[in-house]
Amino acid sequence: MRSRRERDEAGGAGRGRIESLDQFRGYTVAGMLLVNFAGGYQAVPAVLKHHNTYCSYADTIMPQFFFAVGFAFRMTLLRRLTRDGGEGAWRHAIVRNLWLILSGLVFYNLDGNYKSWEQLRELGVFGVVAGAFQREPFQTLVHIGIASLWCLPAMAAGPLPRLGFLAFTTLLHLGLSAWFYDHYAWNRPVIDGGPLGFLSWSIPLLIGSLSYDLMKIEGRRWPVARLAVWSLPPMAIGYGLSCLGTDGVAASPPFWPPTTARTIWTMSQRTGSVSYMLFSSGFSLLIYSGFVLACDVGRLRFWLFDVLGKHALAAYLIHGTVGRAIQPFVPKDSPAWYLVCGLVVLYALTAAFVRQIGKGSI
Repeated sequence: MRSRRERDEAGGAGRGRIESLDQFRGYTVAGMLLVNFAGGYQAVPAVLKHHNTYCSYADTIMPQFFFAVGFAFRMTLLRRLTRDGGEGAWRHAIVRNLWLILSGLVFYNLDGNYKSWEQLRELGVFGVVAGAFQREPFQTLVHIGIASLWCLPAMAAGPLPRLGFLAFTTLLHLGLSAWFYDHYAWNRPVIDGGPLGFLSWSIPLLIGSLSYDLMKIEGRRWPVARLAVWSLPPMAIGYGLSCLGTDGVAASPPFWPPTTARTIWTMSQRTGSVSYMLFSSGFSLLIYSGFVLACDVGRLRFWLFDVLGKHALAAYLIHGTVGRAIQPFVPKDSPAWYLVCGLVVLYALTAAFVRQIGKGSI
């Protein structure tokens, strides 16, 4: 019987769980807990807060989710196509993502708050529907579901068709942004790219799927260098695009506040700008290459990342409730040491709940 190491080396990104992916996903969830809980505190530096006009560390977290989704989506779809055939694999992917969208709509709630029956009657069905889908529904879960369905026709194809689809969806988002959408998204203002955000959120999802292919190259034990090298083009292109529309002045580097006015080329999670998505997708790939080196080659494991990574959806859904229970006892002007104590409690409780859910005890 082959050892675990031998199975990993033979299967690469093929069968079984990929430790680096679980650990990377757990790190991403841990980062989400950090920025969502601590982002509003005075003691927290700007790089850990969300911004609308440049890419901070906090703004790299959500693209990492999509990167991991794209990686796992490609892997599981290919397995199901082999095991269940085309009809079963496609049906499973469609149904799963439709349920994810429905879950997101319930979790985030639709826009609108009607105090009386008369208000509903005046607006009518079309008025209510038009007002319901503008801001709140379009957040992480809904974007993942819609972007996955959007990319589904290309997800089982080879690298070149997916690169072509990536270019198409990138140019489509740019064209619509220049036409009307950037103005709409900025002035609404929307969250995480808004109704058309799925177009640009497809960028990290597709780059994640391409990263799976890099992991699966035969004859290579673990292509750490290849992953790291391929992270550079999207980061460079993303930063290069952010320099457009700045009257010849180079844009501030990522993680630094801007010195020029915002345009459609500015890195912005609010508008889901292409420059932001490309840079953060490459950054996700660079971070993931480090986890491949540390976890698949070096066999390093972090218990917290393991728990959160294997039950990422449960952690995502529960962490807000846990955070709201803690925050009343951690004032916004708390010193850094006290805020760290609050974070430790947040991590401990979230991991405990997630672990019990994973064991079926809750």
